[in-house]
Amino acid sequence: MKIVKGPVKLDINAFRQGLKASARIQDAGMILIHYGFVRSNDLAGNRVVKIDVRADAEKLAAILHKTAAMNGIVAVDAWIVEGTLEVGDDIMLLGVAGDTRGNVIAALSSALDAVKAGVTDKYQHLA
Repeated sequence: MKIVKGPVKLDINAFRQGLKASARIQDAGMILIHYGFVRSNDLAGNRVVKIDVRADAEKLAAILHKTAAMNGIVAVDAWIVEGTLEVGDDIMLLGVAGDTRGNVIAALSSALDAVKAGVTDKYQHLA
């Protein structure tokens, strides 16, 4: 788990290698990674110029711990960028390694929903 001040470019290959370094990786059959970055429009279609992102490390750690305990999951990690970010800047990598597609997709979906609902706080600057 890592929360960094940005903007910074997240290294997806280093992130993937961290997941593959799990002591239990031999029990995994796949890794699924969410790679989030700032988009140019909000959900209502308004143009986004930049966003301010903050993250709660304690809540993130709790979500990762809960996700790691899910059926078939062998490794979980997240890197989040905090700060004022512009369109195209990286925000988050969230990855799950596990035994089967169903278990990994369910774990990533659950973790991502929890992170978006309770870990990251975003303020969008609209044009």
